[in-house]
Amino acid sequence: MVEVIVDIAYCLEAFIGVDHNLKAIIIAFRGTHMLSLRNWIEDLLLIKLDQDYPSLPGAKVHSGFYIAYHNTRLRPAILSAILKLKNTYGNICIIVTGHSLGGALASFCALDLVINSGEKDVQLMTFGQPRIGNAVFATSFNEYMPKVIRMTHQNDSVPHLPPYSSVFPKTTFHHFSREVWLHKEEVGNDKQLVEQICDDSGEDPTCSRSVSGNSIPDHLDYYGIELSSDGSSICQLKSTDGIEEYNEGVEGNIELPRNPNPTLFWQSS
Repeated sequence: MVEVIVDIAYCLEAFIGVDHNLKAIIIAFRGTHMLSLRNWIEDLLLIKLDQDYPSLPGAKVHSGFYIAYHNTRLRPAILSAILKLKNTYGNICIIVTGHSLGGALASFCALDLVINSGEKDVQLMTFGQPRIGNAVFATSFNEYMPKVIRMTHQNDSVPHLPPYSSVFPKTTFHHFSREVWLHKEEVGNDKQLVEQICDDSGEDPTCSRSVSGNSIPDHLDYYGIELSSDGSSICQLKSTDGIEEYNEGVEGNIELPRNPNPTLFWQSS
């Protein structure tokens, strides 16, 4: 069973289901849409640490990322879906993942499940996510979330944002660990993809911070998988009169009821 969870107002989307081979609940957050990606990256240069993270003294995060998970339809729908899945499959582990903006949302989701829901076995793996909090938040994050892999790729620009300063590390954004940097190295006459496991600082200067981080194409490709969207609209979701459930419109948009239920999700087998 897979549930697709949508917040129309903020154009956010997540998927939740069970991987029977891994014996795990999988929660995946959609990343930033291709058509709005460049503007979103420019915005990342200017955002601030303007939100205290509850129950973590001194921890500050960006309010936009925090609100996108905590104050939208995503959180209650995800918590409800987890409860149903655990009633069916038992107390199996939870793996949370996401790319780009989806990685930021996945990070807040994973931490929320540990701190506020008391989950004991939560793993996080993100791809090309931005920084989301300060150094105090990063340290606290790793204390609660020891099972983390934060993938970066070559010159992917997004992991370099919002900016980090080694001169003022306590007052700027700071990544949590553990980063794994994908990049190509010359081996003989060939270039091979290397997975470099970085140190536990979150800001290892020998990993993605060692390069300029100026590539959008590197942000949209991980392990040879193209992560951009071919859709013609920014959101690809729209509300429509005269329907009671979702369907796909002639332009490829996902059409949803004009007046959806408070918790909007649908299921497919």
